[in-house]
Amino acid sequence: MKALYYQCAAGISGDMHLGAMLDLGVPEAHLRESLARLPCAGEFEIGFQRAKKKGISGVQAQVRPLAEQPPARRHRDIQALIRAAGYPAGVQDRALAIFERIAVAEAKIHDIPVDEVHFHEVGAIDSIADIVGAAICLEWLNAERILCGPVEMGGGHLDCAHGRLPAPAPATQEILCGAPCCYGGVDGECATPTGAAILKASVDAFEPPSNFAISSIGYGIGHRDFALPNVLRVALGELQDAPAEQAGHCKIEANIDDMSPEAYEPLIEHLLSLGASDVYCTPILMKKSRPATCLTLLCEAADADRLADAVLNRSTSIGLRIQPFLKRALPRKTETVATSYGPVRIKLVAQPDGQTRWKSEFDDVRRIAEARGADFLQTKAAIDREIAQHRGESPSR
Repeated sequence: MKALYYQCAAGISGDMHLGAMLDLGVPEAHLRESLARLPCAGEFEIGFQRAKKKGISGVQAQVRPLAEQPPARRHRDIQALIRAAGYPAGVQDRALAIFERIAVAEAKIHDIPVDEVHFHEVGAIDSIADIVGAAICLEWLNAERILCGPVEMGGGHLDCAHGRLPAPAPATQEILCGAPCCYGGVDGECATPTGAAILKASVDAFEPPSNFAISSIGYGIGHRDFALPNVLRVALGELQDAPAEQAGHCKIEANIDDMSPEAYEPLIEHLLSLGASDVYCTPILMKKSRPATCLTLLCEAADADRLADAVLNRSTSIGLRIQPFLKRALPRKTETVATSYGPVRIKLVAQPDGQTRWKSEFDDVRRIAEARGADFLQTKAAIDREIAQHRGESPSR
């Protein structure tokens, strides 16, 4: 299984993350071309250079504003910028989810609705480029699992739009609730709200990997000088043997009999943006033969309280159930197969009996079908035949 492992011994910021991604192999041209699709692309320029901190070499990124920026941007303004770029679903959804993490944190800190949040530092053009750039890079790397060790938060004080406060910034602290954090390793702010949100919206588990075969390592060089090297290290590799059973998962259920069916889609999208791994609805019959819907979502245990709050805040439910459970997942990995239609990714799964099965990636098949103006099912059948021939076996059904 292809995996990323973040080591944030000197914290994480948006520019450090971009540097680490390029050092891992994300093409600079791809990142630049993708960022150019933003409606606000003319408001900034981005530079990359090789740099060192205390002898450690990597890539240093810097986004520079080219025009005077508004004092603050609203959450919905930033959402509109991202949606207007026309990115693939994976890039758009991840970028929106990262900003959603920050908006939810700011709303809680200031006790206001999420829609009324105005971003200051995070609304600046450099942070928009950092966050959208993070989504572009992570989509290109296409890791199936993302892990992270403890995050250094720093110490001392910092100056922000709300005055002089102890490090880290309030939003950084709020976003990383439930994640393992360290304090005082450096004197100053080393984990920013942007870096924290990238982690919380992307990391599957805050734990070190086991049986992890590293293929490459990227270093993102920061702009601060600490006792520790101001670098972010990210390793790319393969998890050799995924655990059969994983604890730390929760199922949240709510029986709802008084909400309009049209309200479920925005609720589901919101829950997924907050980190739910799956959300689904089941029709049920309640007492007195009342038709109703059982809303179910699956999530990491660390996110259960926050997602339960979201259900109660954004639905008509007045109560719900939270049940911990064990999750068994088969080992899997992704490979790319060259076909006459172009490269197509397949997901390979290893069964307990030693057999393997595979499935062609939906997004790749859809992209090829749309580009050719062809029927999806016919295109998939043709691609699967080629892949089966390439592998010398039958496609899974």
